Amino acid sequence: MKKFCFAVMVLLLLTGAAFAADTIKVGVYLPLTGQNAFGGQLELEGVQLANQEYPEVLGQKVELVVVDNKSDKVESANAVQRLIDNDKVVAIIGTYGSSLAMAGGEVAEAAGIPCMGTSCTNPLVTEGKKYYFRACFIDPFQGAAAATYAIKDLGFKKAAVLIDVGNDYSVGLAGFFEKSFTRLGGTIVSKLNYMSGDNDFTAQLTEIISKQPDFVFFPAYFAEGAIVLKQARELGATFNFIGGDAMDNPEIVTLGGDAVEGFMHTTFAYDPSMPDMPEIAKHFTDAWTKFKPDKEPNVNAALGYDSYLLIIDAIKRAGKAEPQAIRDALEATKDVPCVTGITSMNETHDAEKEVGIVKIQGGKKIFAGLIAPQ
Repeated sequence: MKKFCFAVMVLLLLTGAAFAADTIKVGVYLPLTGQNAFGGQLELEGVQLANQEYPEVLGQKVELVVVDNKSDKVESANAVQRLIDNDKVVAIIGTYGSSLAMAGGEVAEAAGIPCMGTSCTNPLVTEGKKYYFRACFIDPFQGAAAATYAIKDLGFKKAAVLIDVGNDYSVGLAGFFEKSFTRLGGTIVSKLNYMSGDNDFTAQLTEIISKQPDFVFFPAYFAEGAIVLKQARELGATFNFIGGDAMDNPEIVTLGGDAVEGFMHTTFAYDPSMPDMPEIAKHFTDAWTKFKPDKEPNVNAALGYDSYLLIIDAIKRAGKAEPQAIRDALEATKDVPCVTGITSMNETHDAEKEVGIVKIQGGKKIFAGLIAPQ
């Protein structure tokens, strides 16, 4: 009887090992709770949709291992460590939030595990990194696009800037915008700060109103952004607001109401309202509608979807699910069709793709077009 039990145990162990060999584990670390949870959840759903559509590569099942980084830098680093040490992932997707990506990136870099950032646009995310890549454009490009649009398309000359000094994304994007805006002949009439989690912006907005800018550039996350817009209108502000990609939220009109009318922001080259979609964007839109019929297709989900596609494409080209081989294939990524635009990796591991602009008009999000930064 003991021999029989031992034989069964060995068989089960061998079967488990065989199953493990047929499974490729890809980690996903995103903010599913905390300040950035809304964006993180949307990106996760995009990754899950892509995994549902493309569940295998090289004849092996792709298993997603999802960890919540809780919108916290320390938790972000811990999440990546757990994915590497406990789950033995061969690649990682994430994360929403540049500060979180920088924290997790240090861990992945030390372990030699390739990462595909979703919407972490600060240049420091990939700077000096061999293993960190991203599916999104970077903030110098986005900041220049916002400045170009304000001056060339809207004819604005005077800007105020409102910055979350506790957030690397906000500080970085504001700096790149200011540099481009002044280079193009614009003037910064006011530059004011706040901290993540603040909910009273009366002092800053009152000061900005006194300076009479043509518009306010504020690279905020949606939680603070919606509050700023509402309080500005309550104080009688009539100038325009321009934000960054972190304000691209499918619920912006529902949550912001009349206060968001006329608001503009830079974004990636996808929105369900955009005309003349490429085939992959049409496919994503249709697939999303079936996957989440109660949610409008959105750019965060599209970036999650694209990040998964780029990892799968790299594994396929590498011919094996081994971290170093995946890293090398990611570095050679060239002209891969993605929902947010044809994607290639440049020498700093940043995706090269176009910048879009969205405007809230008549209570609806309207894709206003693509911008060529100057």
